[in-house]
Formats: sequence, structure tokens, C-alpha cells
Amino acid sequence: MSNTQGERFPRGALIGAAGLIGLSLIAAGTARLEGTQTQVPASSPVVVRDLRFEDTPDGAVNVYEGRSERPVNVVTPGADAFLRATMRGLAQQRKREAISAEIPFRLTSWADGRLTLDDRATGRHVELEAFGATNAAAFARLLTPENMPK
Repeated sequence: MSNTQGERFPRGALIGAAGLIGLSLIAAGTARLEGTQTQVPASSPVVVRDLRFEDTPDGAVNVYEGRSERPVNVVTPGADAFLRATMRGLAQQRKREAISAEIPFRLTSWADGRLTLDDRATGRHVELEAFGATNAAAFARLLTPENMPK
């Protein structure tokens, strides 16, 4: 014989979850009303590069320094999925807004360890380390000496 009555979720867990949600909302509201700063403190740029990314017919991505015509790096087909997905998202926004793909993105390594990618054409800003060290490393490689123009 089977039990036709459904099991109930523990009441204490529900009350605890509701309390945490309420406390979070109160804390967020208080911070907003008091004008608490949530910005990252100022830091100095260590390395700044303006880069363009171009898909090739074979599935690679050529990376160019500024407006140069010679790639400083080639992302092979299937490699660096995070880099590809990030750039695809930024490129789609540019396409929707009819912004030229020739305008470079700005990749910056900061003294405090942050790594950022800015699309100065659209105003989008990406804190790359927020996606983890492995994902940020895909972009950090573009700042290494072997990927600098000669």
C-alpha cells in the first residue's frame, strides 16, 4: 500500500528562509537610503590595450592591436569559450545599435589585481575577475609580452 499523503516541507526551514530574505531586503534598503558607497575604490592601470576581435571563416578569432591589420593573437577554433562568449555578447549589442566593429575594446589590468574590459562605443564595462581566475586568464593572456606588437 502506498502513502497518498504528500510529505510537508519543514516549517522551521521556511520561517528561517523568510527571515533571511527579509533581513537582506532591510539591509539593502538601509544601504540605499544612507547612500552607502558600493563602488570599487580607485586604482591605477598597469597595462592598457585597445583590441579588436574578428571572427574568421575557419572558426578562429583574430585579435588586433587597435586599428592595426596584423593580428597580435589568434584564438584557435573551439578554444577560450569564455572569451568567445563575452566578445559575442558585446558584438551583438554593437550590431543592434549599428556601431562599427572597427572600434577597439579596452582591456585593462589594474594595480589592485582587477582585469576589466570596456566597450567605449556602448559604455558596457565587464569586471572579468568576477567570472573566476580561469575565465579572466583567457583575457589576461592578451596582455602578456608575447602578445604585444613588435
